[in-house]
Amino acid sequence: MARKSKTSAKPGGFVSTTVEIEGRTETRIVEMPAFEPAAWDDKAELGIVGARVPRMDAPERVTGRARYTADITRPGMLHAVILRSTIPRGTIRTIDLTRAAKMPGVFDVMGPGDTPAGTRLFAREISYAGQPIAAVCAENERAAQNAADAIAVEYDTLPFVVTFEQAAAKDAPKARAKGNMMENAPLVMNRGDIESGLKAADIIVRREYRTPVQLHTALEPHGAAAEWDGDRVTVWESTQGIFRTRENVAKALGVPLSKVRVIKDYMGGGFGAKNGAGPHTYVAAVFAKRVGRAVRCLNDREAEQTDSGNRPSSVQRVTIGAKKDGTLTAIFASIDVPLGISGWEGGPGQIYHEMYACPNVRTEETFAYVNVSGMAAFRGPGYVEGAFGLEGAMNALATELKLDPLALRKKNFTKREPRQGRPYSGNNLLACYKEGAEAFGWSSEDRSPKSENRIRIGRGLAAQVWPTGGGPPAYALVRMNSDATIDVLAGTQDLGTGARTVLSQLAAESLGAKLSDVRAIIGDTESLPYTGNSWGSMTTASVGPAVRMAAEDARSQLFEAAAAMLDAKPGDLESRDSRIVVRDTDRSMTFADVTKKLGNVMIIGKGSRGPNPADTAIMTFGVQFAEVEVDIETGVVRVLRIVAAHDAGRIINPTLAESQLEGGIIQGLGYAMFEERVLDHSLGIVMNSTMHDYKIPTMADIPRIDAFFVGGADPVANHTGARGIAEPPVIPTAPAIAAAVANAIGVEISEIPLTPWRVLAALEKKR
Repeated sequence: MARKSKTSAKPGGFVSTTVEIEGRTETRIVEMPAFEPAAWDDKAELGIVGARVPRMDAPERVTGRARYTADITRPGMLHAVILRSTIPRGTIRTIDLTRAAKMPGVFDVMGPGDTPAGTRLFAREISYAGQPIAAVCAENERAAQNAADAIAVEYDTLPFVVTFEQAAAKDAPKARAKGNMMENAPLVMNRGDIESGLKAADIIVRREYRTPVQLHTALEPHGAAAEWDGDRVTVWESTQGIFRTRENVAKALGVPLSKVRVIKDYMGGGFGAKNGAGPHTYVAAVFAKRVGRAVRCLNDREAEQTDSGNRPSSVQRVTIGAKKDGTLTAIFASIDVPLGISGWEGGPGQIYHEMYACPNVRTEETFAYVNVSGMAAFRGPGYVEGAFGLEGAMNALATELKLDPLALRKKNFTKREPRQGRPYSGNNLLACYKEGAEAFGWSSEDRSPKSENRIRIGRGLAAQVWPTGGGPPAYALVRMNSDATIDVLAGTQDLGTGARTVLSQLAAESLGAKLSDVRAIIGDTESLPYTGNSWGSMTTASVGPAVRMAAEDARSQLFEAAAAMLDAKPGDLESRDSRIVVRDTDRSMTFADVTKKLGNVMIIGKGSRGPNPADTAIMTFGVQFAEVEVDIETGVVRVLRIVAAHDAGRIINPTLAESQLEGGIIQGLGYAMFEERVLDHSLGIVMNSTMHDYKIPTMADIPRIDAFFVGGADPVANHTGARGIAEPPVIPTAPAIAAAVANAIGVEISEIPLTPWRVLAALEKKR
């Protein structure tokens, strides 16, 4: 199946296109590919793409050879520690660095006014507890920490706000100079007419849902090492975007991009919080310049938990109107989100407009700034929070209508994006419903909870949608060496998802090469072509097509060279297992035979990512079913099993993709059950800033997970047929678990995490 035409721009020319990232849209000027391979549909005969190939970097990971930022060592390297504010708002009256500067092992100290203005480091005005105010550079981390502890700071405190209600109050203290509320509040998205939709309803459900602040809690904290060579700086960074980090550093330090190199080898988790340079990056780079030696700066766990971003909390007041048969007539949500001291408006409202066929939908989102560390993108930003409200309300509506929650969702299924009317690309959500229900054993006739003494067992479900089209710009090169080994060059990064393996599979398939002959080289701004951040489930869908195009270009050149050697035309050739064959003959040559004869003539294929189809919305869909048991005497909830059916187009490597599903589900389980940043509202500080006090799932909490994919290739999305899968599995998990708990105890659940005291409070309310 050929892809629909996207634009009239000439190949190699430039065109304006829209790219969706993390639920937001951006308009970009991008280059049109010189050519575009024919799309791989479900009939394409593929052998390497779609295979369960082991991770190509597995030996490095399991033997400890994989280098993370904390493993970087450079000759004479020093270590930096950041001192952070202990108050949420005020000014630094005095700060004395002299004692710290004289302590053993200390090489340099910095405070307010000591760094380039572009870094925005060490301001005297304090906006949140945990804000960087000074830093120390010493021969080792202990010496640096001891010196940082010796810095004497006096503050003039000011009133502060740490909740949405405080920020919105009349005459509230200003978290930011321009005020507490985001400009143009509320952010309104609307289609149809809500009032007429509610009037047409036979039943109206009104509920309020609350979600907590969730912390990324990556096992590897933020960190960077920096080293200058004359006027050039190399930064080793745990980042999801090497080119964005390079841009940040160049701008902050006032140097050209060509003088900044960013390297990222391995990462121990990012989840959206590591999309650019941060205070640790600038501290390392500035100290390295000042002292003339390499410097490494790593967040400790407290800094990681208090000042590296978060998923903000939300309050969602949801109204849904429907006919007696379950047909939706209106969806309205009024949503409050405290962003922290900074953030963007990727809020919960968008999923309300994309999930169901409803003629009248309106969301009003109000974002507030408060004196707490700012939010950052967090796996499925906005959609995870929004799904808890929307799917919770849908389950409440099903109860009121005495309808099966699954039947209600099927009733309101849509194959088109409701807001703009564009068809969803390859929407297999109905198949997800069907196959997921069969695998789970969902019964529409009998959903009554099971009980045994004080234990109640319940079941629930929730669905999801997430924009996963990827998009330009992304570039790749495929280089054939003289011994016929093949390098795939792309300036992307692997977050632990297996990008090296996936890109190698795509290149090997396109070239007709042995996978063992192919190696993906990623993670270095100096030697690799540009690709964007690994965020928004974009890497495979964005970089994959560029790699395939580069491989096709290299194969075309290889065939041109081999044709003369085989006394054939290039169009008569085909390749498999690194051997070129003249079709319908016994004449053949290995890739190595050709490259040996070419000598030092190097074949280099070039590829780029073209725009997405303008007339199609590219989304990933899925549904999850949960079974839980609840102890009604203690309020303890235990998740027994989760079945997840997701549609993500072609799956390049099922093992890696299923790992993504399981990881997302576990993170969603943490959001539902344990994770909640706790603030002392009187002091404005985080109370659970370590992994001892901030609870995430352990092996003892993991249920049986049956996660699988439905449907096949999506050749409309891009010519590889793949869509993204990183974010979708975290979106429906919490509402599915909450629905199962509600089914077990007979009380709706409107707030997470499902701590024992919240469950007991719900049971008491029922009594």
